[in-house]
Amino acid sequence: MRLKDLHSKPGHLIRRAQQIAVAIFMEECAAFDLTPVQYAALVAIRENPGTDATRLSATIAFDRSTLGNVLERLEARKLVTRYASPEDKRIKVLKLSASGTALVKRAEAAVLRAQDRILEPLKPADRDRLVELLEQLVELNNEASRVPQRLAG
Repeated sequence: MRLKDLHSKPGHLIRRAQQIAVAIFMEECAAFDLTPVQYAALVAIRENPGTDATRLSATIAFDRSTLGNVLERLEARKLVTRYASPEDKRIKVLKLSASGTALVKRAEAAVLRAQDRILEPLKPADRDRLVELLEQLVELNNEASRVPQRLAG
């Protein structure tokens, strides 16, 4: 395969799109000192208070061992609290702190701006179509992932 051929392959293009998406997210959310994964974790914990790290990992489709580091940073910033599960004291469950809840709310506009900027170069109809195709691609290939997504509920 030649380099010019590589640049037109879906895997390469998806990797590049992800780099661009993260760069735009980090730029828009710089004031909040948040990564995309941290934001996803905060939103998922807000919507599923009392979830544990294993379920959170499946909910946001993120590697469990790396997620542990993400949670440690969020806990150190006092955005998340971990406490023993009432049902099983060996399991630590998660809850957003008041400052975590406030941060998610304050960051939402910046996150939405980032999403808009990612798609902005495309025509409106192409934006919707790209999102639809990405949703389909992710759903149909979910089981190929190292961490398949399993939505809570």
